[in-house]
Amino acid sequence: MKLAQDIIIKPIITEASMDNIGDKKYTFKVQAGATKPEIAKAVEELFGVKVACVNTISMKKKPKRLGVHFGYTSEWKKAIVTLTADSKTIEFFDGLN
Repeated sequence: MKLAQDIIIKPIITEASMDNIGDKKYTFKVQAGATKPEIAKAVEELFGVKVACVNTISMKKKPKRLGVHFGYTSEWKKAIVTLTADSKTIEFFDGLN
């Protein structure tokens, strides 16, 4: 059984993700094998909100180089969580705006 803390790794804080907060859309880095129902349940459990829908994106690896050294960034999964209209906001993100 997966714990909610294991599914949600960290919030994604970029300009694009901060613009979506007004629409009650929050972006998180999640475990690669997590499903949409598991992500929704984890967000509801951790933050005490109601989730309307979850969109997931598998971020692929990208080539990077530093001088003569060549490698790739790691692959990871991003989830954009939309809350219901009557749900409260996530307090962690309120202090960032």
